[in-house]
Amino acid sequence: MIASDLQSPISNFQPLIVVAGPTAVGKTALSLRLAEACGGEIVSADSRLFYRGMDVGTAKPTSEERARVPHYLIDVADPHETVGLAEFQALGYAAIGGIHARGKVPILVGGTGQYVRAVVEGWSIPRIPPDVALRAALEAEAQREGVEQLHARLARLDPEAAQRLDPRNVRRVIRALEVCLLTGRPISEQQRKRPSHYRILQIGLTMERSALYACADRRIEAMMAAGLEDEVRVLLEAGYGFHLPAMSGLGYAQFRSYFEGRATLEEVVAEIKRATRRFIRQQYNWFRLTDPAIRWFSVAETTAEEVEQVVRAWLEQARD
Repeated sequence: MIASDLQSPISNFQPLIVVAGPTAVGKTALSLRLAEACGGEIVSADSRLFYRGMDVGTAKPTSEERARVPHYLIDVADPHETVGLAEFQALGYAAIGGIHARGKVPILVGGTGQYVRAVVEGWSIPRIPPDVALRAALEAEAQREGVEQLHARLARLDPEAAQRLDPRNVRRVIRALEVCLLTGRPISEQQRKRPSHYRILQIGLTMERSALYACADRRIEAMMAAGLEDEVRVLLEAGYGFHLPAMSGLGYAQFRSYFEGRATLEEVVAEIKRATRRFIRQQYNWFRLTDPAIRWFSVAETTAEEVEQVVRAWLEQARD
């Protein structure tokens, strides 16, 4: 079904609106407004929203927000499952195709740059199944020699992939090495791009960095007040340990030292804030302000109404 969608568009006009940008910048609120104004439905491109039971720490859209506008690719897996890039891309294409079939406008929303670009740029993703033994060996190598050495090994095999990946993102560094070692070819070489049949408008939201950090800090404090500690405890009691990819994510992994009695709650909150700032910097590496494919709007200088007008005008022009 996915392949036929790509090869045989439903019509010559297949719009896709993308709302991207760093965490805490206001993507959810804008996407809801655009969807209601333009007959849209939302496809999440945030890898942290896939998992059931992980609501507070991911700032998942509320049930009220999801009642206002249909959302897709939220709560599609349990925390012990993994939604890889290739699976996400297939699910994303299917969701977008379904929205087009209903005569609606798909709005792809998220801050996970790799996932957004995989759909927008039509990546051909290596479908190499995980090799448990190789991953264990690479994880042991990272612990023994350090993550920087593991990243340096990737840089020797695939400089392009290494340049894109933060050395601290051990899981993705290991995956890139896994593909290289199992296939004998760089993962960047295998991630070819196919021309998209969508007509794409990419909207990027940005904010002055210190103001964005302050917004992120306030959101983390609101998460704590909303019961993030209890959410993590419930997940642990359900058997979802910190070794799982879902539990190694931002806002969850930082609780490990607390539940193991090695840190206070205040220290955990401080670490989440520091990790969130690092994450924001990584997001700006994926969504570059100089990217000509993205139309950037400063939240401080542009109203949501102005962005809506731009989107409406683009939709009208694209239909002509």
